[in-house]
Amino acid sequence: MPTAPLPDLVENADALLTPAEVARLFRVDPKTVTRWEKDGRLASVKTLGGHRRYPQTQINALLTTPRDGGAVLLALEEVRDLATARGDPTAAARINDLITTLRTQEDRH
Repeated sequence: MPTAPLPDLVENADALLTPAEVARLFRVDPKTVTRWEKDGRLASVKTLGGHRRYPQTQINALLTTPRDGGAVLLALEEVRDLATARGDPTAAARINDLITTLRTQEDRH
């Protein structure tokens, strides 16, 4: 999991957001935020208690970046997560296939 050096990110404790706060800003499930971190899309720091925190400057930069096809992929990932949470693995698998197809097409361009 990508983590940034603690001194670089913790100059101001108010500048760190919880996964729930990041999820609310992007209108996604907190599990999606965790997956973005695992995929290398977000950097985080760990608190002494082992909780993840995300630098607000990084989140603000992502929020102000013009959205393109990536927004569609993020929305599909959230729908897949909801299907999984509701116990519908068939729908989740179909959505995952669509995500894979879109990423493949995106990589070709």
